[in-house]
Amino acid sequence: MKEGFTPIAGKRILVTGAGGFIGSHLVERLWEKGACVRAMVHYNSANRWGWLEALSGDVLNKIEVVSGDVRDSSTVRRSLDDIDIVFHLAALISIPYSYHSPEGYVETNIRGTLNILTAARDLNIKRVLITSTSEVYGTAQYVPIDERHPHKGQSPYAATKIGADRLAESFFRSFHLPVTIVRPFNTYGPRQSARAIIPTIITQLLKGREIHLGSLSPTRDFVYVKDTVEGFIKIAEVETTVGEEINIATQQEYSIGEVVQIIAQELKVKPRIITDENRIRPQDSEVLRLMGSQEKLKRLTGWTPSYSLKEGLLETIDWFSEEKNRQFYKVGIYHI
Repeated sequence: MKEGFTPIAGKRILVTGAGGFIGSHLVERLWEKGACVRAMVHYNSANRWGWLEALSGDVLNKIEVVSGDVRDSSTVRRSLDDIDIVFHLAALISIPYSYHSPEGYVETNIRGTLNILTAARDLNIKRVLITSTSEVYGTAQYVPIDERHPHKGQSPYAATKIGADRLAESFFRSFHLPVTIVRPFNTYGPRQSARAIIPTIITQLLKGREIHLGSLSPTRDFVYVKDTVEGFIKIAEVETTVGEEINIATQQEYSIGEVVQIIAQELKVKPRIITDENRIRPQDSEVLRLMGSQEKLKRLTGWTPSYSLKEGLLETIDWFSEEKNRQFYKVGIYHI
């Protein structure tokens, strides 16, 4: 075993945002690797656990699910009791919705992160992984975007994530809290929200050849969710990642238009693309280009992506092609 490497197996882990897209995949993989997982989901009166309910009974019977809200400090403190490592993924993530409700983003993304950091400090948590986003970089000033790239808040969402990142940095520098800021680029895959571009394209094309989209020219670095999850786990297993900000990226970029054509080719349809003005971001808010550097993550952990874009899209298309998986997706409605 390499010096400074601690396997995740047997560790007591809290995942916030566990009912979400990436969170549910992370919980599943942590269980597969032998971790003891506590999954925190957003409280609701129906006691729904989000995408955790898509996991097998073997997984659900072996993990602990707790309901709460990261905005509530007492709930966070109880959830962190007797935990070794916390993966903090809970956040409001839709960029368009952040134009409508910026205060909610401040409360969840900044105050929620502060609650995690404060409780983790007081309870001497051994590792704290705070989830950032490639949106903090804004439109690329150079590529590939490394962790030294300037930050630019081109949306209220991005601004709150920048704020949360800087809070995390301050707790590392001020209190020596073992924090790592994990910055995934555009993750996609099964269970992703309908507000994201790839589910939007797939679900519309499965319904018919006409699809409504915003701008087709922006480029993104698309990371398959299984690769993103492996990046999170490898970062948590290596001590040299403490105090660092680390991208999870493929170091490749594709335009939205190119992704449409790849998906359409796999579905054997010729798409009719209709530009929907409601789906276009304000001019100065649109991030035109994102392509991340994976060099730091590779150097510190040995991580490299296992899935090409086409391979990841094939698995994603297969999942969405099953009607039962699409039952909660409202295809004809634009989701902000």
